[in-house]
Amino acid sequence: MKKIQAFSYLVLGLLIVLETKAQTMQFVTSSRPADTSNKATGAASEATVVKNLHLLPLFGEVAKSGEQIEFEINFLNDCDQNFPTRKEASEFFSARGWEYLDEGDLDTACYRFNLAYLLNPQNADTYWGLGVVCFQQGHITDAERMLRKGVDLDSTNVGLLVDLATVDLIHFKESSDKWELMEAEQILNRAIRLDTTFATAYLKKSVLEFHKGNYDASWDNLHKTRVLDIELLDYDFMKELLAKKCDPLGIFSTPN
Repeated sequence: MKKIQAFSYLVLGLLIVLETKAQTMQFVTSSRPADTSNKATGAASEATVVKNLHLLPLFGEVAKSGEQIEFEINFLNDCDQNFPTRKEASEFFSARGWEYLDEGDLDTACYRFNLAYLLNPQNADTYWGLGVVCFQQGHITDAERMLRKGVDLDSTNVGLLVDLATVDLIHFKESSDKWELMEAEQILNRAIRLDTTFATAYLKKSVLEFHKGNYDASWDNLHKTRVLDIELLDYDFMKELLAKKCDPLGIFSTPN
């Protein structure tokens, strides 16, 4: 269930691709600002830095301070006493991360995914979750980097693959770089080979074909989406497609 929920967050990336930016930004949380006050000094200041790093993907990917190292040792020791293995502990904290994501608490979700990463850097789910956190914060480049890390570890995760393709489509919209379309197509084709019933993959493929000017193929993939899950249809996108070419099946038409 968690993977379906997680994937739904990036489905909304299509709104970016289709230039409905006002709707897109509603999924960007108002991130808690870092404490830049210079009044705190010594241990208190270092503890604040550690706390802030907890709210950054992979703890900010910076050199660890003594305070951070001490925190990690204590945390890992506690987990070793309470879980059969660190792998299971990582899965536990990753699951909590998805729950907080579902509630819209991006800071806490990020922290839980960071803890899952600390326990098991090979847990692809943590990178997927952090990618979604970055995406919702509007940090698209960081989102792509996290998702790529996840795909490198689990290249058969269909939802993760389609999320990465979504980011490629967004980057294409921003840059018109055809390489982004090429990569998105390769990823989506792989995802569909892995699971021919994953409706959102066909929706993204429809958008991709639209950008390539292949409107028949775009309609074909949109109808595959309709058959699998009609609730996924994006009617704003459909209007754009109708403006380019009428529905070959005659099911949809431009409102009078």
